[in-house]
Amino acid sequence: MQSSSVSSSASPRPLTDFGWDDGFADSFAPFAGQGYVPGRVVRVDRGRVDAVVPDGDGVRTVLADTALVATGDPMRVPCTGDWAVIDLGEVGAGRDGAVRALLPRRTAFVRSTSSKRSEGQVLAANVDHAVVAVSLAVELDLGRIERFVSLAWESGAQPLVVLTKADLAGGPDVLAHLIADAETAAPGVRVLAVSSAAGEGLDVLAAVLTAGTSVLLGQSGAGKSTLANALLGEDVQDVRAARDRDGKGRHTTTTRDLLVLPGGGVLIDTPGLRGVGMWDADAGLARAFSDVEELAARCRFHDCAHATEPGCAVLSAVDSGVLPERRLDSYRKLLRENERIVAKTDARLRAEMRRDWKQKQALGRHMGERKRGGARR
Repeated sequence: MQSSSVSSSASPRPLTDFGWDDGFADSFAPFAGQGYVPGRVVRVDRGRVDAVVPDGDGVRTVLADTALVATGDPMRVPCTGDWAVIDLGEVGAGRDGAVRALLPRRTAFVRSTSSKRSEGQVLAANVDHAVVAVSLAVELDLGRIERFVSLAWESGAQPLVVLTKADLAGGPDVLAHLIADAETAAPGVRVLAVSSAAGEGLDVLAAVLTAGTSVLLGQSGAGKSTLANALLGEDVQDVRAARDRDGKGRHTTTTRDLLVLPGGGVLIDTPGLRGVGMWDADAGLARAFSDVEELAARCRFHDCAHATEPGCAVLSAVDSGVLPERRLDSYRKLLRENERIVAKTDARLRAEMRRDWKQKQALGRHMGERKRGGARR
C-alpha cells in the first residue's frame, strides 16, 4: 500500500466508478469539514475493512479499523458496499486509518443468522441489483429462487435471476422449459441463462450490470466465482469444481469482495450460502408472490387462509391448474418462517427493552440513595 498521508481535501470524484453520487455526497457533507474522506468498503475482515478512498486524480485502498463504530447490533456493523467516513489521521499498527461513521444505507440485503438469538446479517449494502445465481448442472430448485427473490425485493434492490451453466441444461428445448419455470417462480423478475464456459449470455448480463452496484448471491457451487471472472475478463476469484454428486462447491470465495466491472458498474461477489433464512420480509414476500396475492384479493373473505374456506380464489386457481400447488405450498412455508422470525425478533427486542428499563431503575435507586445519604450528612 502507499503512504497513508492523503489530503483530506482530495476530491471524491474518482470514487464515481465505485458508485459515488450526489446523494452520498450530501450525506457526507457534515463530515467534509472535519478532515475526513469518504470511502467505499470493498472487503471486511475481523474488525477491519479495506476501503477505496480518493487519492489525487485516482483512488487507493486503505486498511481501516472499525472499533469506533463497533456496536452490539450485527445489523449496524460495516459491510461490503457500505460508504464510510474514513479518518486517515487515525494511523496505527497495521492500519491506515479508522472508520468514524457509516453513511445511511439505501438498500441492504439481509438474512437471518443461524444463531438462536434471532439476529439479522447484512450480506451487502447499497446494491441496485441482487443477482440470484442458480446452477443448471443440478435439478432446478424453484423454492430457493422464491426465497432469494423475496429477500431481494425486501432489500430494496432489483432482483435478477441468472441460470448458470446453461451449457449443461440438456439442449435448447430443455433450457427454454427451465427458463419458463424460473419465470413462473419469480413473476416480474428478469431471468437470464448464461454459460461462462461457452461465453453465452454474458454480454446481455454485463449490459444489465453496467448501471450501479450488483451483488452476486447463491449456493456454493452455483458458479458465482466463475461468472464473476467472466464478467471481469480476468481470473480474480478462486474457482474450484463442484462435487459431482450434488453440485455443491467448496466455498472458494470466503469474503464478500467489491469489484469494478470493465464495462461499468461494480459487483459484490459473496461466499456460497448454505442457508438463507427469512428476515422480516413481508413486503418482499408480497412482491415475490404477487400472483398469489392478486388471487387472494378476490377471495370471499378478506382474512382467508386459503385452506378450506368457501369462495377462495387461490384454491380455485390451484384446482384449475392456473396456480401450481407447489407455489402455494412455498408461499405458505415462507410466510410461516417469516412470521416465526418476526415473533422471535420482537421477543428479543422486548427482552432488551426490559433489561434496559431494569438497569435504569437500578441506577435511579442508586442515585436516589446517594442523594438521600448526602442530605443526611
